[in-house]
Amino acid sequence: MSFLFDQNFTKMKAPEFPKFFDWLNTEEELSLEKLKGHVVVLDFWTYCCINCMHALPVLAELEKKYEHKPVVFIGVHSAKFENEQLTQNIELAIARYEIYHPVVTDEEMTIWRSYGVNAWPTIVIVDPKGDIFFRRSGEPQKEALEDVIDILLEEYAKKGVLAKEPIEIKYKPVEITSTLAFPGKISISEDGKIALSDSNHNRILVTDLSGKIEQIIGKGEIGFTDGDFETATLFRPQGVLWKDGDIFVADTENHALRRIDMKNQTVITLVGTGEQGPWLSEGGKGRDIAISSPWDLASKDDLIFIAMAGNHQIWVYNVETEIVRRFAGSGRENIVDGKNLEAQLAQPSGLSIFSNKLYFADSEVSAIREVDLTQKQVKTIVGQGLFVFGHQDGPVDQALFQHPLGVFATVNKIYVADTYNGAIRVIDLMTKEVSSLIGKPGMKTVCKVDDPDCDKLGLYEPSDVELFDNMLYITDTNNHLVRVYDLEKNILQTLDIRD
Repeated sequence: MSFLFDQNFTKMKAPEFPKFFDWLNTEEELSLEKLKGHVVVLDFWTYCCINCMHALPVLAELEKKYEHKPVVFIGVHSAKFENEQLTQNIELAIARYEIYHPVVTDEEMTIWRSYGVNAWPTIVIVDPKGDIFFRRSGEPQKEALEDVIDILLEEYAKKGVLAKEPIEIKYKPVEITSTLAFPGKISISEDGKIALSDSNHNRILVTDLSGKIEQIIGKGEIGFTDGDFETATLFRPQGVLWKDGDIFVADTENHALRRIDMKNQTVITLVGTGEQGPWLSEGGKGRDIAISSPWDLASKDDLIFIAMAGNHQIWVYNVETEIVRRFAGSGRENIVDGKNLEAQLAQPSGLSIFSNKLYFADSEVSAIREVDLTQKQVKTIVGQGLFVFGHQDGPVDQALFQHPLGVFATVNKIYVADTYNGAIRVIDLMTKEVSSLIGKPGMKTVCKVDDPDCDKLGLYEPSDVELFDNMLYITDTNNHLVRVYDLEKNILQTLDIRD
């Protein structure tokens, strides 16, 4: 996608930020008046959006380049989902994605409308006089933004309008000091070993069923290097999968599939170059192919299915041939059933296989869908559209989810980590009914474990769920915990992750 000026763009005075909106990651409220003499780069984003996530590394590189120049980066968080409108949730998203610029919460999309924005993400650049100079939707290209910023710095330096020193902005980051940091996905082996993606610590943990840590895989620093458990590096991994005694990893922000060889205690890259792949690709030999934000994994025979959130598809990797190819999804973001390669998906983020059905959480359409592995057909079980979401139980054609990320399928039930509802839901495939197991409709969706206003079963943006020995293991992501729900006793407890 070329990064051009918005063809509908008309140069105009940049609207001032409304007063009394919440400002995060900074100790002060900012205004365009304060920022006169600066180039101001506005990133309109919402934290569920995979394309917005892809924009963040580009912005981070530019922030580093211009850190001593009068250039200011500001995130304008214009929420899609109800859950994303809550300030404390946005604050945690800032921590999760390690954003180091100020973010303003765009209440009721007020700023979005005043700037004529109509898609996530959109970059708007305001010149040092306070006029909108540039606006473009889509994942940004670093070189194009550099060109615009350099032109403005040079032009306004000549005019004597540029600030002599960049404004000092005091950042106020959220610190995570718990054992886990935003745990993503979980997988349990047949002999009861837990593999857990400790995503923001950039590592994979292996524990027993009591939570005792047996292996730590990864140095704990951001990077993309193979090697032994102590020196290998990952970057915010999500999906984990036990297969044949090893662990396969969706190394999400390295855009890679990795294999943890448990016998030799090494990490090996199977798919990916470390760079984000193109929107459309036919695949090929694993190490030669760049892929885009793999989020979860599932396996059948010699095949590993990959939820490729970054381009709204499901891919498949053959362990024997080492070939990776698109399996389902045209790349168009929507909810359209049909033949595998013609169907439209929307940021698939959770996978589970039972028999000949691959079930997936299609998060941006708040849907649970399936692929018949024999007939190669995509079918929607629950879900209606990109902007149809909520927390409603009942018949599958009426039930509503809100950005689910995790699924686990059994013979007649699908357990769902209904992430933005802070709930675990159950789809009964026999009765075609949806019910809430943890987190009832209308219940508070932000449930920190020490919040007395929460029901005892409160979860905070759970990302995954797995059934083992009649217990549900849940990654309670924003609480930085793993929870265990006893299906017989109806009790939710915290797994004690410890050395």
